[in-house]
Amino acid sequence: MKKFFRQLSYRYWFRIALTVCACLLTAWFGFQKDSIGFGISVILLILSILWQIRLYRRHVKQVLFMIDALENNDNSFRFPEEDGTAESRQINIALNRVGHILYNVKAETAQQEKYYELILDFVSTGLLVLNDNGAVYQKNKEALRLLGLNIFTHVRQLSKVDAVLMDKIEHCRPGDKLQVTFHNERGTVNLSLRVSEINVRKEHLRILALNDINTELDEKEIDSWIRLTRVLTHEIMNSVTPITSLCDTLLSMSEEKDEEIYHGLQTISATGKGLLSFVESYRQFTRIPTPEPSLFYVKTFIGRMVELARHQNPCDNIFFQMDISPADLIVHADENLISQVVINLLKNAIQAIGNQPDGRIEILAYCNDMEEVLIEIKNNGPEIPSEIAEHIFIPFFTTKEGGSGIGLSISRQIMRLSGGSLTLLPDKETKFVLKFK
Repeated sequence: MKKFFRQLSYRYWFRIALTVCACLLTAWFGFQKDSIGFGISVILLILSILWQIRLYRRHVKQVLFMIDALENNDNSFRFPEEDGTAESRQINIALNRVGHILYNVKAETAQQEKYYELILDFVSTGLLVLNDNGAVYQKNKEALRLLGLNIFTHVRQLSKVDAVLMDKIEHCRPGDKLQVTFHNERGTVNLSLRVSEINVRKEHLRILALNDINTELDEKEIDSWIRLTRVLTHEIMNSVTPITSLCDTLLSMSEEKDEEIYHGLQTISATGKGLLSFVESYRQFTRIPTPEPSLFYVKTFIGRMVELARHQNPCDNIFFQMDISPADLIVHADENLISQVVINLLKNAIQAIGNQPDGRIEILAYCNDMEEVLIEIKNNGPEIPSEIAEHIFIPFFTTKEGGSGIGLSISRQIMRLSGGSLTLLPDKETKFVLKFK
């Protein structure tokens, strides 16, 4: 490049020297009053100046053309390097090199931006970058998933999701730590928001970090119930076991028994043993075995669960519809434990439909964009009221006569231990979703 500019400099100096010589000749012949020589020298001077102007304009046009092409993201321009004078070829070569360098810089920058976008998409925290007008400059896939949006360009779009959520995100300020709860097709979502700021190219931007704290809240709630259940079962077992043992001893001590006392002791003993059996069933909630995951085909598994549910719960009025996509969908989990969850959900669905004619249970299994496997179990039985839906996963809560209230609690605990989740989606039809990450 230095050699080129040196050669270019020589050529320009040569032209300048010719122009100066033409000027001197013109002045000399004018001073000598030689009209012919003066005329020739004037013509040479004019041609020299026009030549300089022509080359100057040509090179300026080339530079402007290159700048316009770069501004319009057109990197396909190329100046001819074979035609024209040696000087023009050298300039064209230089302009092509400049364009190529700028193209490489731009391509490298775009590659780095793509690289950072890919990193952001693999982050488990949702990230949003907003300006003060609410325009979205950047977002990752996790943010779109948490907000339930496919396209997000302005905060006002959140009005379709939840008005409170939109208001908090629109008016949050750097340093804020917020929590917001809203409902969408995935159920109840609890988000924590942290806000920071940055100035880029003299523009103030807010960076929002969004985290789904549903899992954290569920784990704390389940842990609390487990601790409470362990304490209650321990105290009840310690109190009732000696009573039943003492009753059995008194019943066997004497052959001559007062009939009233005898029946009373029998009642106490039977009630105590029933209570012990009842408490023992609740201890299942705190003694779920550690999952031993393995790979198994969802389609075969679901088919077997449906046949088992039909056998255990006669339901000739119910039609089962299964849709597994793809047909070779595979899940990595403890098949025995997951079977308890699915059987419990199918049994609840069958009981909810009851003798209703044209009963229908739909089972869908598929893989989402996050490569998570989802199994949906939906029935057309009576809708679960919202005031009941809020409590169905609480241990011991039941609306069934004679129900234990631990089926769904155990199911959710199994899914939690398996690294997944079990949720009830708000809908006209009851729909439970098992998610395997």
